[in-house]
Amino acid sequence: MRTIGWDIGGANIKAARVEEGRVVAATQRVCTPHLGLVHLEQAIRDTLAVVGAGGRHAVTMTAELSDAFENRERGVLSIAAICAREIGAETVFYAGEKGFLPKAGVEAAASEIASANWRASAELVARARALALFVDMGSTTTDIIPIRGGAVAARGWDDAGRLANGELVYAGLLRGSPATGLPLAPVGGRWSALVDEQFATWADVHRILGDIPSDADTAATVDGRAKTPEASRVRLARLVGENASARPPEAWDALARFFARAQIRRIEDAIALIESRAPEMAGAPIVGAGVGRALLARWARREARAYADFDEFIPAAAEAKTAASDCAPACAVALLASGTRKFAEIR
Repeated sequence: MRTIGWDIGGANIKAARVEEGRVVAATQRVCTPHLGLVHLEQAIRDTLAVVGAGGRHAVTMTAELSDAFENRERGVLSIAAICAREIGAETVFYAGEKGFLPKAGVEAAASEIASANWRASAELVARARALALFVDMGSTTTDIIPIRGGAVAARGWDDAGRLANGELVYAGLLRGSPATGLPLAPVGGRWSALVDEQFATWADVHRILGDIPSDADTAATVDGRAKTPEASRVRLARLVGENASARPPEAWDALARFFARAQIRRIEDAIALIESRAPEMAGAPIVGAGVGRALLARWARREARAYADFDEFIPAAAEAKTAASDCAPACAVALLASGTRKFAEIR
């Protein structure tokens, strides 16, 4: 039996195919619903051509937060309607503790369906580990979900609650401004104020530092120019009101390292908040997922904490493991909807 899991986001669509209880393929592509729903529809069609139309389809989503929609409830209903039309009327939708619902049940459960993708991934982690901290660093955000007693122990459910409880941080590998939340940055031995413009993104920081996997550099640059370290230094320099030519490349590389450390500190602070209300989480192993998980693994090593990639314990073909960790929620809803119950123990 084939099951296709979908994670429909405001920046990317991810899909995973499960056959005979294991992930055999996963894929993702850029999606820009804020530019018009035709872009969402086309991205679904393009993805469907890769993963296949047959079998059962299960959807989770975050794209309802896009300003393409009047509000989140309207977004859920619109996305569900598009999925039913483009994927199939029998498509089911993940609603957290309520499980999978047909399209007819979407309106009554819109608040549970909205941005529930984190919960699907965390459910799989909870099946394999009694105590863990699941951290999924994607292109835009980082989810930080405590697992205690073999159960998802998150306090927040919606984005607002998760932000307040340190379980959602707007810090991703590619999108967003490195200057967010920072009043100053060190440049040439002095503190510089930061320009409040979208001159650069996290992709520029991590491209300079060599932290973006070769197939993950999917976000558009803010100026439409090249995705190279040299072009990224030009964009980063604008954040402090300078031309890149004013300083040697090493100066901009140092600025990139400063921004990267500041980003990790934001994630660390959120983890500290979670550990402050559940001290046992301080010794919990880290389970990392998302395109930014290499940064999480590096941090875990520095903190002398046990670490495992998401793909280390879900059933997945060898050739699909890397993509499975990149697309954790899509894999999760596919495995959950298929009824797969065999998961490896994390050591």
